[in-house]
Amino acid sequence: MGYTLNFSAVWRSFDQLLWGLLLSLELAIGAILIGAVIGLVTAFGLISKSGWARRPAALYVTVIRNLPILVLILFSYFALPQMGVRLGKIESFVATLAIYSGAYLAEVFRAGLLSIPNGLKEAGLAIGLTPMQIRTSIVIPLMFRNVLPSLSSTLISLFKDTSLAAAIAVPELTFEARKINVETFRVVETWIVASCLYVATCTVLAALMRMVERRLVISR
Repeated sequence: MGYTLNFSAVWRSFDQLLWGLLLSLELAIGAILIGAVIGLVTAFGLISKSGWARRPAALYVTVIRNLPILVLILFSYFALPQMGVRLGKIESFVATLAIYSGAYLAEVFRAGLLSIPNGLKEAGLAIGLTPMQIRTSIVIPLMFRNVLPSLSSTLISLFKDTSLAAAIAVPELTFEARKINVETFRVVETWIVASCLYVATCTVLAALMRMVERRLVISR
């Protein structure tokens, strides 16, 4: 007996999917903002001449990049409370995703920092800027522009990774889709609609980030 598609049950709960999608975007954006700060600090540690800064930064990147993100999510939500650290579901997930993305962004930012010509830093010193002013006014802005394509890919990847929040019952898109699936038994229709929402959102995010890249490019 063939399967007959019937999307009516999914459309009746479509608003739940949209709210889940909105939460997924909020989780991804919050995580990448925090992760960018972590990654930038870590990147400066990685290129530091001081072993006290370089070794902890390298250890953090190595450990986090070699752990599955789901393990980190489950550890932060179920294990940390046993150690006296209690966070809500959303806070726990955003913190985990930020730490996870920070390790990857650290390598992206490290490459971006190393790509800045020393001549620009010397020019900053020549006009009387302090090392901190050179970092904040010259190095970091140029670095962000250079790594924007990688930053765009990371944002899209984090948005897709928010689906793992369903493992700890965060009501994002995948959780809401699974809930509708259980309530209506329309397996194929539910996951087709959820998949289309993921694809459409990732496409829009990619287009927006490409638009930002074009606005920041330096004409030659």
